[in-house]
Amino acid sequence: MMVIDAEATGLGSGLGSYPEQALSDAPTTPTKATPATREKVREREIWRGIKIGRILSLKPDMGAGHKPQHVTTVQLQRFRRSIWLNFTHPIALTRCGSPQQRVTRLVRVMTSAITESSVRDALTRVDDPEIGRPITELGMVKSVTVTGSDVDIELYLTIAGCPMKSTIESNTRAAVSELDGVGEITISMTPMSDEQRKELKQKLRGGQAEPEIPFAKPESTTRVFAVASGKGGVGKSSVTVNLAAALVNKGLKVGIVDADIYGHSVPSLLGSTAGPTVLDDEMLLPPISHGIKHISIGQFVEGNAPVVWRGPMLHRALQQFLADVFWGDLDVLLLDLPPGTGDVALSVAQLIPNAELLIVTTPQAAAAEVAERAGSISQQTRQRVAGVIENMGAMVMPDGSTMDIFGSGGGSVVAERLSVLLGHEVPLLASIPLDPSLRAAGDAGTPIVISAPDSPATQAITKVADSIAVRSDSLVGKKLGLGVTRKG
Repeated sequence: MMVIDAEATGLGSGLGSYPEQALSDAPTTPTKATPATREKVREREIWRGIKIGRILSLKPDMGAGHKPQHVTTVQLQRFRRSIWLNFTHPIALTRCGSPQQRVTRLVRVMTSAITESSVRDALTRVDDPEIGRPITELGMVKSVTVTGSDVDIELYLTIAGCPMKSTIESNTRAAVSELDGVGEITISMTPMSDEQRKELKQKLRGGQAEPEIPFAKPESTTRVFAVASGKGGVGKSSVTVNLAAALVNKGLKVGIVDADIYGHSVPSLLGSTAGPTVLDDEMLLPPISHGIKHISIGQFVEGNAPVVWRGPMLHRALQQFLADVFWGDLDVLLLDLPPGTGDVALSVAQLIPNAELLIVTTPQAAAAEVAERAGSISQQTRQRVAGVIENMGAMVMPDGSTMDIFGSGGGSVVAERLSVLLGHEVPLLASIPLDPSLRAAGDAGTPIVISAPDSPATQAITKVADSIAVRSDSLVGKKLGLGVTRKG
């Protein structure tokens, strides 16, 4: 704590000599806005503020035993330079609030030192929204220049038209503004060169020259769920998007791969119109909507143009979505599969053998029979079926009663049959009621778990999220990284 004793420090030698009569008669604002006049007003106002009261304590509640520390002439001269020459608004600083508040703010500025190191420490708290890592770690800080209390920051952007430019700028300004005594903050941005983007790509891949699927590695901690259905029209994509939103609400990092190449709908259900950021031909940064990273073939086609591809092209597209897209450290990755047991389902089993299946069905018997086939594919692919989700269940009427528009019991039947067929228990994770607001939320681009958190559909989806959010993980075959070496 610093205390100023105006009489014991010799203000005449430190701040200049000003007769009290002259100060009392002097105008509070300059008649001409010349540099010399502004300098005199600054000097007068600072001196007047310090002369108020003999002792100013920043913490008056420290007790009677506290002895004030007198400020030396050298400290006052340093204070004089920092205020007069470097602070952005010295007059406003000294003329706002009570006399004690004015001097308190002056002392705060005097005792606050803005350095390049402190600014860079503040920038470590700023993450790139697309990558999820600090901008200092990614080499996005070009330079930091400190002039007194003013800070000039130059940042690199991954591409010239970075969609997160304004977010990065606002987050940077907010982080630096938290520093005590900071003045004007100037932020400029320039795009990275091709060589810098190449270095960034290598850094994101961990030094790997060729793209690889991180989720297929034994040491991966990301749970991968392939959301499948036997037939279309059961609400599989809506369940996928809302399940992702429910997991985000639990604090998890979630991504969605829209693997339904022909019937892609994930971007519209998320209200996303942005495309991925292209670092180069071999790396994409996925857009983020409602906290969910996502990629879809719909982000690469013009308008509502159809995708007319054969099987090998579907496999290659899925492979690129998994390997060429930088997902970061995800907790859960959801794949919205096309209906049936075709090329994409087999490609998922080949590319990500550890992916688990979530089977979506409606209560009616015909849909349940088809959904059973989608689950039984795991006999050939050696995948685990994590559970069954029944969508479009009983509809809650305004009077509180329920109506089974699509029948009842289909989800339970699928779960029971798959349990017998696969030799392990396949649970019915939830029965999501038929809710018109779920459809309306999807059309509006906002998942119902966000727009209507108390709805029966949200509660059922949250139940599914609770069941898959945590799992017991085996350490068999995984490196522990303990650094144990054999001697001799």
